[in-house]
This record gives sequence, structure tokens and C-alpha cells, in this order.
Amino acid sequence: MDPWLVWLIASGLFVAGELAGGDLFLLMLGGGALGGMTVALLGGPVVLQLAAFIVVSALLLALVRPLAKRHLLDRTPEQLDGVARLIGRTARVSQAVDGHGGRILLGADEWTARSQYGGETFPVGATVRILQVDGATAVVGDALELE
Repeated sequence: MDPWLVWLIASGLFVAGELAGGDLFLLMLGGGALGGMTVALLGGPVVLQLAAFIVVSALLLALVRPLAKRHLLDRTPEQLDGVARLIGRTARVSQAVDGHGGRILLGADEWTARSQYGGETFPVGATVRILQVDGATAVVGDALELE
């Protein structure tokens, strides 16, 4: 079997292994195997092929992998989804809020709301902070007390 074909198969196996792991380590070794394959296609001896594999792999691991990992993590940050992202935001009262109900404006959206404590009331125009979301109702408290 031709040496370049062995390097190509090795590269494919590294890439397949990367699909199972996802740490970008084996992918960089797959790139190194392509470096060894290139030297083999140019007729280089096995020692030079191994040296190309090691050098290319080391460069990819040192330079490309950190950038790729950072890029992947920046693109998929740990962020809150759904209504959990509303916790802590402030809203303006559009219909008086008490322990039984009311309405708030959160940006352009209007939400049903109730106060955190039964005796607490907020008049129209007051600024409140969303403390939790219970179904489709925002549970709110005084924005000034929590700052």
C-alpha cells in the first residue's frame, strides 16, 4: 500500500474519532496526517513524513486549536433560555400591580404580573423588577430595593 494512502486513512480515522470526542485534538492530528501525506506524495522518506506529521500537528495544536475552541465557545455561550432570561430585568407598570394581578410593560411586550408579597402594590408608571416567572405571570418586586 502506498504511504500517502496510509496517511490519508490515518487522517480520516482521526477526523472520525474527533466526531466522537469533539475536543478538536484529534482533528488537529488529522491535519498533521495530511502533512505527512503531502510529504509522502512528494516522495519524501518515512522519517521526513513522520517529522511533517509531528510539526504540522504541533503547530495546529498550538495555534489553530485555541482559536477554534475560543470561537466555538463564543458562538455558544452559556446563556439562559426562555423566560429565565427575564429574571432581574426591570419593567414599567401599565396597570396597577398587587398580590392578585396587574400588567407590566417589558420593552414592547405586555405581561400579566403580580407582586411578590400580598400587601405590596405598585401604581401605574412605577418601575418594578421581575423576580420570577410563574407560568405566564411575572412576579415583581420593588426595583429600588434590590439595587
